[in-house]
Amino acid sequence: MPKIKKILVTGGAGFVGTNLINSLLKKTKYKIISLDNYSSGSKKNHIKNKRVIYIKGETKNISQIIKKSKDIISVFHFGEFARIYQSFIKMDECIASNSIGTKADFNYCLKNKIKLIYSATSASLGNRGEDKNLSPYAFTKAKNLGLLENLKKWFNFKYEVIYFYNVYGPHQICKGDMATVIGIFENYYKLKRPLPVVKPGTQTRRFTHIYDTVEICYQAWKKKLCRHYSIAHRKSYSILDVAKMFNTKIRYLPKRPGERYASALTNMNLSNKVYKHFGKIELEDYINDFLINNS
Repeated sequence: MPKIKKILVTGGAGFVGTNLINSLLKKTKYKIISLDNYSSGSKKNHIKNKRVIYIKGETKNISQIIKKSKDIISVFHFGEFARIYQSFIKMDECIASNSIGTKADFNYCLKNKIKLIYSATSASLGNRGEDKNLSPYAFTKAKNLGLLENLKKWFNFKYEVIYFYNVYGPHQICKGDMATVIGIFENYYKLKRPLPVVKPGTQTRRFTHIYDTVEICYQAWKKKLCRHYSIAHRKSYSILDVAKMFNTKIRYLPKRPGERYASALTNMNLSNKVYKHFGKIELEDYINDFLINNS
C-alpha cells in the first residue's frame, strides 16, 4: 500500500496550530507532524489522534529533524515569534525565530518542492506599509514577505500567504508574555481583577475568531492558487470598547513602543493582490457566551 502523505505544521502545539490541526484532521485523511519548540506552545494542546505526531525542536533545524521530506506535501509555517511589544524585550528570540528559523523553513520547502502556507501579519500593513518599521516583529515579518516574493521570481516557488488579524478563541494564550488581548481580559475577569488597557485605549483592532481564521487557511491550501489572502472581521473595535464588553473594572497601563493605532486592510502588498475574506463569528457574541459561562 502507498504511504499516507503528511502535512507539517510548525507551531502545531500553539494556539493557531492546534486549531488548524483539528481542522485538518476533520477535513483530510493526511497524517500530520507538529514541529514546535514550546516557547509558547503547550503539551496541554496535544490532540490524541494516531494521525498526529508531535516533535519538539527548533524550526532552524527543520532539515535535520524532518529528513523524510518525500512524504510531506505541504508545510503550514505558523511557528514564529508573534507578539509586537514583546519583540522589543526579546529581540534576539524574535530574530532567531522569524528570520533564521523561517529562512530555514523556506529553504526546506524550496529544496524539496513542498508547498508552503505562510502566516503573515496585519501588523506590517498599516500606514501605507510604514508600520513594518514599528517593531522588530513587524520588521521581520515584512522581510519574510519580501524574501518570498524574490523566491517566487527566482525559482517559481509555490506558496500561499494569509494575513491574520488579532485572532482569539479556543486554545488562546491567557497568561504570560505571549497572551492575546482577549485571553488577558478573560483571565483577569476570572480572577476578578480590573482589565488592563494600554493607553490611550482608542487603538482599534479587527478581532477575528480562530475558527474563521483556520477555515481560510484550509481553503487557501486546498485551492492552490498561489495568492495572498487576509482574514479579518468587518468591524473594528477599540481596546477600551472591548474591555467594556466584560462589564467590569478597567485599569490603564502606560503607552508601549510599537503600538499600532488601527488594523489596516489593504488591497495590495508588494506586487500581490490581497484577496479579502471576512470572519462570520461576532466578538460580542463570543464575549457574551464567555460571561454567561463564567457568571
